Amino acid sequence: MAKYVLGIDQSTQGTKAILFDEKGALLARADRPHRQIVNDRGWVEHDPEEIYGNVVATVPDVVARAGVDKGDIACVGISNQRETSLVWNADGTPRHNAIVWQDARATDVCKRVATAGMEDAVRERSGIRLSPYFPAAKLAWICEHVDGVARGLRAGKLRLGTVDAYLVYRLTQGESYKTDYSNASRTELFDIRRLAWDEELCDAFGIPVAALPEVCDSDALFGVTDFEGYLDAPIPIHAVMGDSHGALFGQGCLRPGMVKATYGTGSSVMMNAGESPVTSESGLVSSLAWKLGGKVSYVLEGNINYTGAVVTWLKDDLGLIESAGETEELARVASERDQSYLVPAFSGLGAPYWDSAAVGVLYGMTRTTHRPEIVRAALDSIGYQITDVLRAMERDSGVSLGELRVDGGPTHNGYLMQFQSDIARVPVAVSPTEELSGMGVAYAAGCGMGIYDADRLFDGVERRVFRPKRDEAWSRSKYDGWRHAVSKALSETEERS
Repeated sequence: MAKYVLGIDQSTQGTKAILFDEKGALLARADRPHRQIVNDRGWVEHDPEEIYGNVVATVPDVVARAGVDKGDIACVGISNQRETSLVWNADGTPRHNAIVWQDARATDVCKRVATAGMEDAVRERSGIRLSPYFPAAKLAWICEHVDGVARGLRAGKLRLGTVDAYLVYRLTQGESYKTDYSNASRTELFDIRRLAWDEELCDAFGIPVAALPEVCDSDALFGVTDFEGYLDAPIPIHAVMGDSHGALFGQGCLRPGMVKATYGTGSSVMMNAGESPVTSESGLVSSLAWKLGGKVSYVLEGNINYTGAVVTWLKDDLGLIESAGETEELARVASERDQSYLVPAFSGLGAPYWDSAAVGVLYGMTRTTHRPEIVRAALDSIGYQITDVLRAMERDSGVSLGELRVDGGPTHNGYLMQFQSDIARVPVAVSPTEELSGMGVAYAAGCGMGIYDADRLFDGVERRVFRPKRDEAWSRSKYDGWRHAVSKALSETEERS
């Protein structure tokens, strides 16, 4: 009997179900988007019920597209948009919309924690710089502003956490309240060295430790699900990872020093740091990559708020393009003499700057700046931001990067990939598969079930490689201009404060 492995990738823009055969080959994919709920204050939310409904609905969709017997599905792995935070009742119904990772409404919570003298403790124990980007502050905001939540948590009547814990809870009908090490390590509430929730950090944010989910190995058995009765018999949820960690695994970055960048709504740039955490002095964070087979691996990571979302901004907000596919040709015809830079700090700047109050800047415009030049500046901003993180990684790790493995929708843009290689001065290897997060967690689940062998899964993967074509002087000059534009975005923040 065939053994198929299902991957669910619940991302910022929507949900993907992906089905793989017993050799790890992709059979089919099904997608369902969900609403981006943004108010006039820039707060970003998702409807948890809509997300859960999409997760359940994508499973029959992908089975139909693959044309397989649903009874032959052996297991499922789940990857999730990280940092997005929510609270729900014991019966699984949400108490509030999920607060998305892009949302910076909890800035005042972080200021209060810093004033209390806990900023260094947060960084030292969690590996993460204090920021409203991460769940601790978002969950604290929910406790303080959503009526009855703090009281309900103390009484043990509510659950709170990240999207993975919510989905596992719902899919198992409340039988399993669990998260994995990768997601726990991103909360600012978890001690990445002791591998446990930290009571003092939780207390600093006003989060009851007892209200947090159990932390499990990334390839543990998280429970069983029949997807609300669709399957005739329940199957095991045998892996859970944050989406970027799933992509790291899916890229085959299993050895220390290997680096990947996921180009999504935002971007995660990750380096496998091995069995010991690396403390960053350059604006990166240290997290757990995963715990697989009982063995922990760490990462250095930089997170960027707006990369692929910059293209969405060009299309939906400015109306400069009708589709993302137009950007490559426009960038290629833009004037070489134009020196415009876009710093897309629409909700602050992430790594390595970590300034949630930074403002966006379109800098250096002249009469040569027209539609193509603005589009090119938007694409270039993606490459510059990734390069900021790569250079910080080299400083922190002492490792010179030999290759950058990349995935995500924007990697189809040949102009952007060549620019990335030129500006970062490193070969850029594009994955032949776009669904790296879902693939990685499906592979982890398959390995946990004994279906796949991790040492052989990635043999023979053919990647399209872009190598630097511009000379170093050109790259240095362009990057110096970017750094100057960023300084303008940061100085504007100081002047407004």
